[in-house]
Amino acid sequence: MAMSDCYYTVLGICKEATAPEIREAYRRLALKWHPDRWMKDPKVAGEAKRRFQRIQEAYSVLSDKGKRTVYDAGLLGFLGDDDDEGFCDFMQEMVFLMQSENKRSQEKNSLEDLQGLLRDMINEDKRVKFGFDWDNPPSSRKKIRTCS
Repeated sequence: MAMSDCYYTVLGICKEATAPEIREAYRRLALKWHPDRWMKDPKVAGEAKRRFQRIQEAYSVLSDKGKRTVYDAGLLGFLGDDDDEGFCDFMQEMVFLMQSENKRSQEKNSLEDLQGLLRDMINEDKRVKFGFDWDNPPSSRKKIRTCS
């Protein structure tokens, strides 16, 4: 099972699946691929462990309304393992704004344009955060005080 598999494919469901359908698919696959069931067959044990982990990952995203919305918008890569609930809420709100903007403008690429702008903002933030602000000479950059 490739790491790039779509979470919907991993669980064997369609994108329009309801919460109970997601839960049922997860339960069925988790029972089938739980590593404890395959301990006696070493040939399959490694594959079972990988599949089970991927099934759990897919379920953790698709069963959470906020994460699912962010995933469906193609922005899940911006969420890290340690991101708090507030950031997920922020990303969900961004997705809703993008969708409403797309409906208003009826332009084919407006959702993609907004996604690109968000990516640019995050990349810019990373460059500045790590001291790679090439657009401004060192003398014009503000010195930031940190509390120790």
